[in-house]
Amino acid sequence: MKTTLKRLKADTSVLVLIDVQDKLLAKIPVADKLIRNASFLLDVAALLQVPIRATEQYPKGLGATNAELLRRLPQPPLSKTAFSCCGAGIFLEELEMSRKPNIVLIGMETHVCIAQTALDLLTAGLHVFLPVDTLGSRSSIDHDTALRRLEQAGAVLATAEAIAFEWVADAAHPQFKTMSRLVIERFTTDG
Repeated sequence: MKTTLKRLKADTSVLVLIDVQDKLLAKIPVADKLIRNASFLLDVAALLQVPIRATEQYPKGLGATNAELLRRLPQPPLSKTAFSCCGAGIFLEELEMSRKPNIVLIGMETHVCIAQTALDLLTAGLHVFLPVDTLGSRSSIDHDTALRRLEQAGAVLATAEAIAFEWVADAAHPQFKTMSRLVIERFTTDG
């Protein structure tokens, strides 16, 4: 089977933050790295004017989005009970109407809400990118297995920094220096 190489551009992308709620986050072994890398990618998306969407899984029971991420969102998260974001109101229709075919998914859990959303987006003909350092599950076997399955289904695995540099594409980009500072700041706090 021949695949077409999918290349990210800021003006053809949407970033989606999925269900990073504190009650769930407390059970994710890589929670600190997930928050740091997701924050970084949200900051880069805002800098480059990449549209940002967010969801919360059953917030009545699982609480609100992590405050560090919530303050970076341009609009409140969409509440949902379906595991796939595509089952939440007009989420998929809004993505399709945006005419931006590259969807970058960040959040949790990799094997549940990320996986089901990614599979639905791929079925809808959109390109799905998964920065693996912005994703998490309670167990590594669920996380790793989901990533293998999603890659086989057509999702593209990457990292937050790789996506940021691909969005900028050139050191001559007007926002390159600012984005580079975000890279340095992220690693200044890296433990």
